[in-house]
Amino acid sequence: MSYAIDPELLPWLDMLPAVALTDYESLVAARDQRSRLNDLLPSYEPVNPIDVRDTAVPGPSDAPDVPVRVYSPAGRTEAVPGLVYIHGGGFVLGDLDMFHAIVLRLVDELGIVIVSVDYRLAPEHPFPAPVEDCYAALKWVAAKADELGVDPQRIGVGGESAGGGLSAGTALLARDRGGPELCFQYLGIPELDDRLDTDSMRDYVDTPLWNRPNAIFSWASYLGTEPGGDDVSPYAAPARATDLAGLPPAFVTTCQYDPLRDEGIEYARRLAHAGVPTELRHYPATFHGSAFIESAAITRRMFADEVDALRRGLRL
Repeated sequence: MSYAIDPELLPWLDMLPAVALTDYESLVAARDQRSRLNDLLPSYEPVNPIDVRDTAVPGPSDAPDVPVRVYSPAGRTEAVPGLVYIHGGGFVLGDLDMFHAIVLRLVDELGIVIVSVDYRLAPEHPFPAPVEDCYAALKWVAAKADELGVDPQRIGVGGESAGGGLSAGTALLARDRGGPELCFQYLGIPELDDRLDTDSMRDYVDTPLWNRPNAIFSWASYLGTEPGGDDVSPYAAPARATDLAGLPPAFVTTCQYDPLRDEGIEYARRLAHAGVPTELRHYPATFHGSAFIESAAITRRMFADEVDALRRGLRL
């Protein structure tokens, strides 16, 4: 199928690594590609001094500690909002370095504390390990708010792709377990529905970076079984949740030529219908992961919208 992709994005398609996930061997190769991609992605030099440190937080019961990277604006004199940031990668790829430049830039722009989570990856660690790691990081941020210089009334969660799906799952866990209280959730091009039964998911079998075959492998790896079964937890696939009331305000983004497009739009619709203040931004002529191409005008607009949404959602 041909796609009317933004002309500013087209020259970069040959430079982006092809991701074709069919089995564990292809996953190992894709992880190696992603590691090399980290060296190709633009770096970011903050305008303001930012303290960055790696540490580990207590993991879920009977599980290892969870590595996190803490980004703090230097020289603060008062508490600021905190954001638990969850990286993308289809539940099977990615690490703290993959989104390091993006997180640095967010901290620089917003002056907030961000704790980025290096959750365990599937298929070695299927559900519930990844989302429980993210929830453990959220609990740690809330418990250590004073030490981190975070305002406990202004803690959010957010991420891209699988990170968006894990953010939605973490928000559901926080609601259903009685905390920590969240003031905002940022769901960037989120991976939410293992049933793979939307128009975009059925039709986009060859889109750049992410497509239906990759999504099938992603969900099978995360669930540890074939996707689309009858007993999939909503904490794994938030689109399965029957009740979305009481969740924090949300900002949801989708890309036009992305198999995840329709599930993101539908989740935003259902959040709004459940009474959750929800904003949806859909970006034409883009594809899943096109935000890595920072020079394009549409990408600059996407990042500006994200910054604005976080500023409003975290009450800056």
